[in-house]
Amino acid sequence: MAISVFDLFKIGVGPSSSHTVGPMQAAHDFVESLRSRDLLERVARVEVQLFGSLSATGIGHGTDRAVIMGLMGERPDRIDPAIITPCIEELLEAQTLMLDGRLAIAFLWARDMQLHDESLPHHPNAMRLIAHGHSDELYQNTYYSVGGGFVIDEQQARDGQLDVDTTPLPYDFNSAGELLALCRLHGLRISELMLANETAWRDEAEIRGGLWAIWEAMQECVDNGLSHEGVLPGGLNVKRRAKRLHERLLAAEDDPCLIASTFSAMDWVNVFALAVNEENAAGGRMVTAPTNGAAGIIPAVLHYYMKFQRGASERDVVDFLLAAGAVGILCKKNASISGAEVGCQGEVGSACAMAAAGLAEVMGATPAQVENAAEIGLEHNLGLTCDPVGGLVQVPCIERNAIASVKAINAAQMALRGDGEHFISLDKAIRTMRDTGADMQDKYKETSRGGLAVNAIEC
Repeated sequence: MAISVFDLFKIGVGPSSSHTVGPMQAAHDFVESLRSRDLLERVARVEVQLFGSLSATGIGHGTDRAVIMGLMGERPDRIDPAIITPCIEELLEAQTLMLDGRLAIAFLWARDMQLHDESLPHHPNAMRLIAHGHSDELYQNTYYSVGGGFVIDEQQARDGQLDVDTTPLPYDFNSAGELLALCRLHGLRISELMLANETAWRDEAEIRGGLWAIWEAMQECVDNGLSHEGVLPGGLNVKRRAKRLHERLLAAEDDPCLIASTFSAMDWVNVFALAVNEENAAGGRMVTAPTNGAAGIIPAVLHYYMKFQRGASERDVVDFLLAAGAVGILCKKNASISGAEVGCQGEVGSACAMAAAGLAEVMGATPAQVENAAEIGLEHNLGLTCDPVGGLVQVPCIERNAIASVKAINAAQMALRGDGEHFISLDKAIRTMRDTGADMQDKYKETSRGGLAVNAIEC
């Protein structure tokens, strides 16, 4: 299984990669399947069935709306988030869905948008789409949103294919041990090895340009988060904080006090993370890194480096994202980046490890120190549950990204102070994440049926 860094970092919309980005992409793929079978013009009705976690927290995550937009022909990497609400309002009023953006079919929300308590066997994030003609069923498929915007269909799930890409890579690795061995053998830094692997899909100029475009999207998300205020949608009445905190930071930048300067550095990391995750909660445009629920961590740490490191350059951005991507690939291959599968340790834990690795890389760490930084970042998120209050990616998700961003910086700093030797390997930490996720009760895995999600509710 070959995974590109561009599979992990994808431009999309909030609030969830698995519950919004993935379902929108799946619905878009369903329309393409109808087109390829010459069935599109015969469709009279489409039935949407959501299962497991997509049903339990789908409304709060905007899954229902995302599926509709995908059926309308929209893709998560191209859609303008501002059109979603008007389109849904128009559909509800007219009870008509513009399939593929041009074919008007009846859509009765109460009848055609179905939420089922049961879970399907292959993954907790499941959805089934059924296209009906005027008197018969034309086509159906079941899709699984397996985290980070990755989607597989029923046949791929039955075949055990989490990814169909079999591109041969010059330096293929399936464990951190193999990655470090390849670096030693060929005298490569982790970012250099990753760059070589990426050339299996595109040339170096395209890789660097693509990663810079990812960074620009991250910057735009932060800028948008710093410019908006008010209450986030969803009913919890959570207030945006990033803009006000940013204004206070700008006003206090000249304070020479040591404690003030230390607090200021952490505040900058916090404000970057809060800005991203508040935009995510509002359904804005962002980058999955490697998921939406954990999308603030890598941008916050990279913004921190670019702001405070003298001489920081475009090359650093590329190296940071490549090294972070190597760790994300390991997490996805050997455990999961899906909160519905292993809890928030798979989202925030993986992102924290990735950010720690990226920062260590651009700070000049050896491959062993980069692996150590990632291990520290992941180890101290093991067991983290995914229990969003109200099914919304707000509490505790927004603050959790800020805390994990600071943790990632500390992990990189600790690794840089060592020689790369440490007791628990990254491979063991990833394996522990997988096993802990398997042992974790479903109510702690993005269903909003346990933890803070129930204890925060006042009777």
